[in-house]
Amino acid sequence: MSYHIFNNKFIFICDFMIECRNISKGKAEGELIVSSEAISFLGGVDPETGVVIDPNHELKGQSIKDKVLFIPGGKGSTVGSYVIFQMMKNNTAPKAIICLKAEPIIATGAIMSDIPMVDSPSSVDELVNGQMVEVDSDNGKITLL
Repeated sequence: MSYHIFNNKFIFICDFMIECRNISKGKAEGELIVSSEAISFLGGVDPETGVVIDPNHELKGQSIKDKVLFIPGGKGSTVGSYVIFQMMKNNTAPKAIICLKAEPIIATGAIMSDIPMVDSPSSVDELVNGQMVEVDSDNGKITLL
């Protein structure tokens, strides 16, 4: 809950929170970028730029750098974990990751890279492109800002 002062009165604002499961600890906020398709970081994302390069992916040409990435899950080679780590080293990684169902490739990459990651959100209808959110993996919640 947050508050604002208006005409010398406190006005409380209730933030909308979504419960989820903690995968990789941490807290980050940013703009959501949403995909209905799983993503492969190996060959699907350019670690130098953070741009999705998979020609068949719906996010092709879009940057996930400094965004909160919401995807169903990951796919592809286990080397994808190291691509996520390289993105973190290059400052091209997402700020946080939300998955419908976490799988070992992206979970390992997020843990190695200290990227907050959650899965199994209790509600997904509010998680749309452009929505500002805070991912608080320490407490298992996503807050719409």
